[in-house]
Amino acid sequence: MAENYAGLTQLGQTVSQPASPDQAVLEKVPNPTPGKAYMIRFTAPEFTSLCPLTGQPDFAHIVLDYVPRDWIVESKSLKLFLTSFRNVGSFHEACSMKIAERVVSLLDPVWLRIGAYWYPRGGIPIDVFWQTGSPPDGVWIPAQDVPGYRGRG
Repeated sequence: MAENYAGLTQLGQTVSQPASPDQAVLEKVPNPTPGKAYMIRFTAPEFTSLCPLTGQPDFAHIVLDYVPRDWIVESKSLKLFLTSFRNVGSFHEACSMKIAERVVSLLDPVWLRIGAYWYPRGGIPIDVFWQTGSPPDGVWIPAQDVPGYRGRG
């Protein structure tokens, strides 16, 4: 069993926070139930990045859903990857798509979707949604249930 995890460099180790998403090492482990169709959800309700023009912080609630094929993402490496955006200036759309594209590139999942619910800056919330295609049949795909921004209304 331990041989399945021999290549991991972060889990169980003290590691430094990556300076940027490009420097972050995203790792994978074998799917413990290959051939079964099920969905995995990661939620990051306090995701942060920086505005590339002003340097002001931006905040989002990120929901990442995927149906694995042969691999699943190792969660500590995902956490370090997500927190590596904290010191990087990038537009909401670019952050959201970079997260999804890195996970797709790493795992080649059956299906993946991201919902990035950004808190308002300048009075306008920006939500970014993307998925790799239609969800597979026979898999329970719950709603993300992140309410849209309502302000004080």
